Amino acid sequence: MFKKVVITTTLAGTLLLAPNVSEAALGDRTLYNGMSNSDVTELQNVLDDKGYFDYHKATGYFGTITEDGVRDFQRNAGISVDGVVGPQTVSALTGSTSSKSSSYTSTNSGTVRYGDRGQSVTNLQSQLKSKGYYNYSVDGVFGSITQQAVRNFQSANGLSVDGVAGPNTFGALSGAASAKPSSSVKSASTSNASVVSIAKQYIGVPYVWAGTTPSGFDCSGFLQYVFNKSGESIPRTVASIWNATDSVSSPSVGDLVFFETYKSGPSHAGIYIGNGQFIHCSSSYGVTISDMDNSYWAPRYLGAKRA
Repeated sequence: MFKKVVITTTLAGTLLLAPNVSEAALGDRTLYNGMSNSDVTELQNVLDDKGYFDYHKATGYFGTITEDGVRDFQRNAGISVDGVVGPQTVSALTGSTSSKSSSYTSTNSGTVRYGDRGQSVTNLQSQLKSKGYYNYSVDGVFGSITQQAVRNFQSANGLSVDGVAGPNTFGALSGAASAKPSSSVKSASTSNASVVSIAKQYIGVPYVWAGTTPSGFDCSGFLQYVFNKSGESIPRTVASIWNATDSVSSPSVGDLVFFETYKSGPSHAGIYIGNGQFIHCSSSYGVTISDMDNSYWAPRYLGAKRA
């Protein structure tokens, strides 16, 4: 699948290993952050096929988005999570049990969740659609829109709201007493999906201090622009957005998530897109998607709010 990649440099007769990659990880099939070649393009295409590089085009450059996709795949495949594509990861990617849905035995367990694919998800989407909670294509892919539809159904039917379709949720879906959502619930779901969809259109736009347009955004400029495009007005600064929005116990797709970075109080924010990830304009990477539980963002998280 992946060709041999030479990742060493000879300097004054000394063999130097590439930075931040352990010697044990090196091998014929090792790819890692910072590399740029056709093997990375192939890797990105494989990740995309398996649902770990959604909404992106293969570029051949192994950056943060590719590394995040690799880490998500490794986590769900039950292998070492290091963001490096070595023999173990390649084997999992090319094996018959390496797809994102394989980490869950949804058919056997009666439970389907974010990342699953197949007939069980198709059945779930069809049931949600028949009850008015899912107004999109029945594609058998459990993504953020399906997850939000499950959450809305669970909330309307007095179930535990976790976005996971287990026996209780399927039982309620099959029962005659399942209430249809109010128009406001359906409108909120559609609006949240719209915000996320609009935000993802600007992935890769660079960070610009005080930027408020697609030629360059700062953190809050990006948020204000996206929400305005979706038909909703929010204030200009992170602190004022924090003060003008309503707190929620845990974020749903389309909610705002806030962080304390360079000063006390809310100083950075993004839009929650599901599966523990948020989209934001980073001073280092521009508009990008990050994991909320990574070592930088997790200890800085302040909470979620709804516009």
